[in-house]
Amino acid sequence: MIRQDTDDYQSLFLQDTPIMDVRAPIEFDKGAFPNSQNIPLLNNHQREVVGTRYKDEGQDAAISLGLKLAIPEIRQQRMTQWQQFITKHPQGYLYCFRGGLRSRTTQSWLKEQGVNYPLISGGYKAMRTYLLQQMDVSLQQIPFVILSGYTGAGKTHVLQKTQYHIDLEGLANHRGSAFGHDVQDFQPTQINWENQLSIACLKYRHQLPDSGLLLEDEGKRIGRNIMPEGFHEKMAGSSYIFLERELEQRVAIICEEYITKNWPLYQQQFQAIADKKFSAFVLENLMRIKKRLGGIRFQKVNSSFVLALDHLFATGSSALFEEGINLLLKEYYDPMYQYQLQQKKPEILFHGTEPEILAWVDENLKTMTL
Repeated sequence: MIRQDTDDYQSLFLQDTPIMDVRAPIEFDKGAFPNSQNIPLLNNHQREVVGTRYKDEGQDAAISLGLKLAIPEIRQQRMTQWQQFITKHPQGYLYCFRGGLRSRTTQSWLKEQGVNYPLISGGYKAMRTYLLQQMDVSLQQIPFVILSGYTGAGKTHVLQKTQYHIDLEGLANHRGSAFGHDVQDFQPTQINWENQLSIACLKYRHQLPDSGLLLEDEGKRIGRNIMPEGFHEKMAGSSYIFLERELEQRVAIICEEYITKNWPLYQQQFQAIADKKFSAFVLENLMRIKKRLGGIRFQKVNSSFVLALDHLFATGSSALFEEGINLLLKEYYDPMYQYQLQQKKPEILFHGTEPEILAWVDENLKTMTL
């Protein structure tokens, strides 16, 4: 049976349907969807010259130029890549920017080879518009509860132990602090971040339609990604629960997450220059908060971290970092967090340890109304 073209965007996102994106790479890099693969009909230069011809002389002239550019070798290369995708994803779809000329050209070439593969009506533009609209719906329908706690309390760790959550830092690939980027410092583009967040919310309200949503307390930015305005406003107006953790435990958690686990990744990624790269990660990120930290405190922490780095590279032990981390928490991060809470003045529904927080979440978020 020949599958038909679709405009059922909801099903595409809920089912993580594979999508063959035939837009040019420059378009794909600016914004795409999690389950899409870029196998372009035209490369960046071809797209530009065909687009210029379309503006100057109209669609027929643009089609004619496009066919001239598609020499047999290029056409065969495209066909091979498309057919490989289709063989791997027989239930997928293809799309271009508006579901128009490039999608239908791709479909036509495939049909000439006896392959029928459906497209997404409206293309990327319609799907992106749908996700923006669905974000508004999600904000209206999903009750938020914010998981708060001092830096190093292990909020992300606790968050991931319950089904009633979306991991904002995971979607942004950033831990949300000055030291938060990973070894490759990769974050999604702003458009991709917004797309992923809207899809996560769409899935959440379909999978757990009567439940509240637990989110980690975040600023407007997570690394380079900026929270959608409405999403951030709703978080700011939501009630909090507060995770309690002793200072000594928080120091150990931070040392483990940012140093002990990170150093082997830098060794694997950068090999002979790993020590140089890891020193830059630690000391340059510390420099970013120098002004807010203050000159004397900065010098104390910086000196402590320099010694700790030398010790790490010589012995493999991260133990000497604990002194500097302790100082950062007591004299910078904790006072800053207290100030921010005073400014927000949120309703705090519950204080508790990790087991108590998880029990509260299971009891209270299973069914929750706005």
